Amino acid sequence: MKMEMIFSGFGGQGSLTIGRFIAQACMIEGKHVTWFPSYGPEMRGGTANVSVVVSDKPISSPIVSHPCLIVALNQPSLDKFGPIVKSKGISIVNSDLCPSIVKRDDVDYVLAPMNTIATEIGSIKTLNMVAIGLVIAKTGLFKFETIEKAIISSMGAKNKELAEMNVKAIKAGMEM
Repeated sequence: MKMEMIFSGFGGQGSLTIGRFIAQACMIEGKHVTWFPSYGPEMRGGTANVSVVVSDKPISSPIVSHPCLIVALNQPSLDKFGPIVKSKGISIVNSDLCPSIVKRDDVDYVLAPMNTIATEIGSIKTLNMVAIGLVIAKTGLFKFETIEKAIISSMGAKNKELAEMNVKAIKAGMEM
């Protein structure tokens, strides 16, 4: 098994955090992982993204040219990465910020109002966790319990309320 993914959005939407937590959960479960962020001037309003490769064998390169899965948190991310998704791949799209979706017949689309869901949970900061829930539900790449432990151990002591909202957001994404 090898899965190449790209998570992308405006700087501040948490796309790098999506990749970090997914990579961490997969490592905890004994998989080989690479996490390769791309940011800089993009972090201030452009498209920040991270490539994650997960495999049951050692990974030779962290570079992802044709992902099996993308998460696009905004329209520029979908425009940039949507065309390079592999045939039979998955595009998880924040329908609140992607008004122009050109669907390919060979890609499975998951359109979710992530901003709306995050706001209903209590914080737009949980937008990226909704996306993680969608990834879990669509791929089964790792267990919910693994990511829950990773989030609580990473954030729980500093901000228990946000950690709990993040777990709730992941559950909401999984239920979609």
